[in-house]
Amino acid sequence: MTIDVRLANDAWEAYYRTQATIGREFADADIWEGLAQTEYAVLYALSSQPEGLRITELGEDVLLTQPGMSRLIARLEAQGLVERRADDADKRARRIRLTAAGSAIQRRVGAGLARTIAVVMSRSLSPAQLRELRALSLELLAGASGTYARVQQDALGILPASLESNEP
Repeated sequence: MTIDVRLANDAWEAYYRTQATIGREFADADIWEGLAQTEYAVLYALSSQPEGLRITELGEDVLLTQPGMSRLIARLEAQGLVERRADDADKRARRIRLTAAGSAIQRRVGAGLARTIAVVMSRSLSPAQLRELRALSLELLAGASGTYARVQQDALGILPASLESNEP
């Protein structure tokens, strides 16, 4: 396959600038109830894990280092939004879980974020274009490599391209 370096870089720049601009619009939306986006990301990651997650698992999901995640968890714990529990599988480890207050704020902020995403994504793209954008994004993610790529691929239930090519 011949690689068009100019086209690939132009596509990346458009993708990157669009993602950064829309991400900023989400950050500026009046929906966060005092939460930072990374704090909401932790609450969201925990919302589908009733048994909780270890700090290292949260760091991989939210893309934060372990020290950064430890400080963030301490802040959320002080606000009563998460709690630490013993890990039944490994008594030396601790799992982080949502409290009732954490679950409630995650659902409220999540509903506001979903409405904001729907408005922002639908004002410029048709339903067919949204489906195409989703398909292209999943193809890019399937071709990505590294630990963070595997975490995101698992979260979206997609098979990495390196494994797809080995299928019969």
